Amino acid sequence: MEFEATYNTDIGIRKSTNQDSLALRIIDTPDGQVAFAIVCDGMGGLAKGELASKEVISAFCRWFDEEFVCQVVEGSFSATRLRDDWNSIIQTENRLLGIYGSDNNIMLGTTVSAILMYKGEFYIVHVGDSRVYELTDTARILTKDQTFVAREVAAGRMTPEEAKLDPRRSVLLQCVGASATVTPDFLKGKVLENCVYLICSDGFRHQISEEEIMEKLSPTVGRTLDELKYGCVYLTELDKNRKETDNITIAVISVK
Repeated sequence: MEFEATYNTDIGIRKSTNQDSLALRIIDTPDGQVAFAIVCDGMGGLAKGELASKEVISAFCRWFDEEFVCQVVEGSFSATRLRDDWNSIIQTENRLLGIYGSDNNIMLGTTVSAILMYKGEFYIVHVGDSRVYELTDTARILTKDQTFVAREVAAGRMTPEEAKLDPRRSVLLQCVGASATVTPDFLKGKVLENCVYLICSDGFRHQISEEEIMEKLSPTVGRTLDELKYGCVYLTELDKNRKETDNITIAVISVK
């Protein structure tokens, strides 16, 4: 399998700082190409959200550049080790950000959604309400939003339509840095050929439909990386024109 990746991030129409952070990696290995993408959305209602998201991104990138690459070279990579590594990063960052916040009398936190594609498998770690999508002939959400409204919908106490309009739609059940304990979701699956994997902050998706995502980013025959980049920018601008007030970040990985 071969991968191509692009992204777009935007401060949006209202906020003074972009508290979203992201990173992309594609490397060649003896086992074929590896792709890694991560999006973190610093909490807009909390202080120093941009610091929280940047610190978590940096920790995951250090892991990829140092630990993961060594595991590939040594042949010691395993799904169990990956889960342990990622959980350790999240628990460490949750503790360090909590200490920083306590020392400075502030509260800061961030979501985390990351995907690694290696040897035909994808691995996802997820905290909060950023999302990972799998785009084929339909758009499938791989992650589950860890929000108050998502919990209410799952329990049957709220309809999806009510959740979209509820003022509490961005209230998180947990995030890295501002929660006493964090329990990440871990997912594993088969990487699909001729597919696009999309990782986004919640600001990207509030005003954009899955049909519109598919129209601009689905893996149609011959769609180029430039066209995917254009689709990211187009949907971001559409989101802003519809008065989305949050920061907006999207990263896509195309599987060939």
